[in-house]
Amino acid sequence: MSAGIESVLTETRLFPPPADFVRQANLSGMDAYRRLAAEAERDFEGYWGRLAREELLWHKPFTQVLDEAQAPFFRWYHDGELNASYNCLDRHLKTQPEKTAIIFEADDGKVTRITYAALHKEVCRFANALKARGIRPGDRVLIYMPMSIQAVVAMQACARIGATHSVVFGGFSAKSVQERIVDAGAVAVITADGQFRGGKEIPLKPVVDEGLAMGGCEAIRTVIVYRRSGSPTPMSAGRDLWWEDAVKGQPDSCQPVWVNAEHPLFILYTSGSTGKPKGIQHSTGGYLLWTILTMKWTFDYKPSDVFWCTADVGWVTGHSYVCYGPLAVGATEIIFEGVPTYPDAGRFWKMIQAHRCSVFYTAPTAIRSLIKAGGELPKNYDLSSLRILGTVGEPINPEAWMWYHEVVGGGRCPIVDTWWQTETGGHLITPLPGATPTKPGSATLPLPGIFADIVDETGKSVGRGKGGILVIRRPWPSMLRTIWGDPERYKKTYWPDDFQNKLYLAGDGASTDEQGYFRIVGRIDDVLNVSGHRLGTMEIESALVANSKLVAEAAVVGRPDELTGEAVCAFVVLKGQRPTGEEAKKIARELRDWVGKEIGAIAKPKDIRFGDNLPKTRSGKIMRRLLRAIARGEEIKQDVSTLENPAILEQLKQPVS
Repeated sequence: MSAGIESVLTETRLFPPPADFVRQANLSGMDAYRRLAAEAERDFEGYWGRLAREELLWHKPFTQVLDEAQAPFFRWYHDGELNASYNCLDRHLKTQPEKTAIIFEADDGKVTRITYAALHKEVCRFANALKARGIRPGDRVLIYMPMSIQAVVAMQACARIGATHSVVFGGFSAKSVQERIVDAGAVAVITADGQFRGGKEIPLKPVVDEGLAMGGCEAIRTVIVYRRSGSPTPMSAGRDLWWEDAVKGQPDSCQPVWVNAEHPLFILYTSGSTGKPKGIQHSTGGYLLWTILTMKWTFDYKPSDVFWCTADVGWVTGHSYVCYGPLAVGATEIIFEGVPTYPDAGRFWKMIQAHRCSVFYTAPTAIRSLIKAGGELPKNYDLSSLRILGTVGEPINPEAWMWYHEVVGGGRCPIVDTWWQTETGGHLITPLPGATPTKPGSATLPLPGIFADIVDETGKSVGRGKGGILVIRRPWPSMLRTIWGDPERYKKTYWPDDFQNKLYLAGDGASTDEQGYFRIVGRIDDVLNVSGHRLGTMEIESALVANSKLVAEAAVVGRPDELTGEAVCAFVVLKGQRPTGEEAKKIARELRDWVGKEIGAIAKPKDIRFGDNLPKTRSGKIMRRLLRAIARGEEIKQDVSTLENPAILEQLKQPVS
């Protein structure tokens, strides 16, 4: 582990929330934030108990809020019983049955709407279909689906009958599917014949078949296939059946299975890991509570909102802010099958205009790619319905933040730059749109009840204005419970001996400023030690992208260097054509000088490589392990089947001499 990360970027711009927004906010003003934070500090269990009683519908009320007897295997509300699907759907049937729950826009632009009453019936039918196939409470079901209403139906149906779902992103390879089936001990797979992204059909069922043929999947006795593409699809008699056949004749009511609050709602495997997949296990009660609270606090949810989180259900963001959080608060939400640049780079803005989206939540990677594809395009659309903008997945560099604020939000929409992880279940550090003055590139302050800190390698707080290792000092309800089937790995990874097993290790480096605002500077393993200076890769990336005339996107990694210990290696996508020869050398010199001016000579990239794109998964996540291998001249041995464009690897292997 590294500590003492130097924060070399300073940000002095401050954006208070608009006064009219503060007046209508669920959490209005910093005094409201401080009151909640003080309550959590004064009466920790009373605070979390009150919120759980107020926000969740319990079949059997809990009597104990937090059980720490087996720490770090914490139990929240463990003697209470409830059902996640009941909390997401049934609770709205009397109050707003005809309210639109989901607006689904397909890749080709076709729009389908479904009400809460209709969604409830679809979930019940599918839940009964699962029961008819012998799926019982506690069974694991793997879901490998396109973004669709049916993906949400599948997840909610599993929750309804007490089965534990494990969703795999629809761009992952057959080997990834097989590994997750084996590790989870899944008994069924829910998939589709294919999906559409950017006008192209991508097969799904053939990938499942290939994975099942790899061995170790003998426990799979059912594969249910949703007909999306209509392409010819081989079906295995006795095992495989079409979705429409599975639900035919099934009743449209299904009594929910009441489960213990600690019952595993889902297992979600972290992407990009090497070796054995790491299955993050989440509970039912504590997880659902936090998705509801963050919908109300971070996104200031109002019944009139049209909420759009662009994340795929294959990631935790799609679990918390597509499948569970929006439905639990009774929101109308948008689900989108396609990609932001098809049929052109105005797709997101056109959809916001068409569906009158009011809360928009997307990734910095998507924002930067849209800046490159057409930074002025949002001005061609009516985005006046927007009232909150959000970012998720990685730190957002200040220049992209400012574009998002000014061009997309018209300077009037608070931006919630949310820090959280698969492991945390929901936002932990984020601005509150009606309370927190924001700073470009800063996640600002922990939510009330979250005790975040920055420490050195011994676990000692480093104090304000310094950098180090981000930790959480107290448990919280939506935290992961364990790594599925590997409790020792859970303890070693998240509760290390270095901290006497008492601090949750987030794995991120961070710094605070004098106001206590948090800035995430990258993963601990993305901290460079250059001539004794510890520099976060995110800060160098931000400096490069701040050259808004030249640079569209940048990723920085380290590579061994005999002279300095580590050298900075930058992979850069320019706004113009990828340069070669003397032009590449000229631009590389210009960018080195730019970083030297922005940060200092110590941060100048020793190695700059240009590409048409960066290597990303189809969900838009930069594959930094690949970049580290390229920078070090190593042979690439890891699976690249999830890359959006594998051809760019050859471009990035060419340094500018």
